[in-house]
Amino acid sequence: MKPRNRQDFLVVLAIAAIALYVAVNFVFTPLQGWWSVRQAQVRQLREQVKEGNGLIRREAVLRSHWDNMRTNALPPSMSSAEQAFLKAMDGWAHDSGAEITSIMPQWKMDSTNYMTLDCRVESDGDLASLSRFIYDIEKGPLAVRLDTVELGSHDNNGQQMTLGMDINGLALLQNDKK
Repeated sequence: MKPRNRQDFLVVLAIAAIALYVAVNFVFTPLQGWWSVRQAQVRQLREQVKEGNGLIRREAVLRSHWDNMRTNALPPSMSSAEQAFLKAMDGWAHDSGAEITSIMPQWKMDSTNYMTLDCRVESDGDLASLSRFIYDIEKGPLAVRLDTVELGSHDNNGQQMTLGMDINGLALLQNDKK
């Protein structure tokens, strides 16, 4: 190869190497990052569409569940809500054979749409009556939730037990418009 051709060849090779370096570092790598981000966004959007379609398919079930929750929520008036809660607790205790020893209610204004009645309930009884009491609370129609349950024994045989529960009741303040 002649020196002039070799020089031209090396210049072309250097230019090609620089062009390749610029293309890889300043064109392909950013495009690859952009493409990865775009693929992640498309994946996320597809998942959201899938969730939305699932919600649409379950609309009737969700609406009936929400209507059930709305109708079984505590009344918006604090005194009426406490009265309904205490009446339900008394009924559940009577049906199960448990004896309520104390109820300490406290209201919390969590939002402008709802408030919760947080209660500490202490009761006595045998294991069967206390477990039935818990079951009745959980399965009852009233919008309440058991947060914590503590069970203790008064005697060595475990016949007399105490039950301590933290219960939350839901009171909706506004009616939803469909």
